[in-house]
Amino acid sequence: MLLKLLLAGSGGQGVLTIGNVLGNASMLDDYHVTFLPSYGAAMRGGTANCTLCISDEEIASPVASVPDVIVAMNQPSMVSFISRLEPGGQLLYNADLVDLVPERGDIEMFAVPANRIAREMGNERSVNMVMLGALVKMTTIIKVETITSSIEMMMGSKKKIAESSVNAVRAGYDGFPFK
Repeated sequence: MLLKLLLAGSGGQGVLTIGNVLGNASMLDDYHVTFLPSYGAAMRGGTANCTLCISDEEIASPVASVPDVIVAMNQPSMVSFISRLEPGGQLLYNADLVDLVPERGDIEMFAVPANRIAREMGNERSVNMVMLGALVKMTTIIKVETITSSIEMMMGSKKKIAESSVNAVRAGYDGFPFK
């Protein structure tokens, strides 16, 4: 099994955090993982994306030029990366920030109202964790409990942020009827 993911958004949307949490959780579940971040010169508002490969065997290359899954956090990311998605692949996008979805009949598309869910939870900064929860449910490779462990491990002393992040992951996971 080899799953190639591309996570994309703007700097400040937490795309690299999604990749870090998911990569760490994958290692906790004894998978091989590569993580390749990429971001523009501007930390907030510029481009930010990362590729993540998760496998039960050694991974030859961290590059996922033709990913199986794309997570698009905003419209520019959708436009930039949808053409790279493998036929038969899955696209998960933030429906609150993506207005136009290009036509592609050879992929599955899943809209997540991530901003609305985060707002209803009382923390709009948790949009990325809502998307992570939906991604975990969609891909079914990593257990949501392992994501929780990863968040708690990575955010250690920041108990309130960790708790809020875990709650947002749960909201994204529980809120969508994938598979």
